[in-house]
Amino acid sequence: MATKGRILCTEDDADTRDLIILTLRFAGYDVKCADNAEEAIDFLTTEKFGLCLLDNWLPGISGVDLCERIRQFDAKTPILFYSGAGYDADKERAFSAGAQGYLVKPVPADDLVGEVDRLINN
Repeated sequence: MATKGRILCTEDDADTRDLIILTLRFAGYDVKCADNAEEAIDFLTTEKFGLCLLDNWLPGISGVDLCERIRQFDAKTPILFYSGAGYDADKERAFSAGAQGYLVKPVPADDLVGEVDRLINN
């Protein structure tokens, strides 16, 4: 069975990572995970993904910093933040760094899948 697309999920919390994988795989996506920014950059420079899903709170650097680094070599792949950082300023920084979407944890699985579908299909 063909997948709907490949997603790189960068999330340091193992339980959240497992839930994201389960949700998106059930929806038909191939999901690869990184638990830190450096691992995400390594994957992104050697593999192709249809979407990057980022947490804003990562060890070492923020998701916004990671987003800015991704945009230095990849201007096209959609970036969706899925984070507990829910202030308007957090969202504004993410969009200014190059993100196309921002969801504040927790959201219903259907909302996560719907936003991923929207961004991948644009």
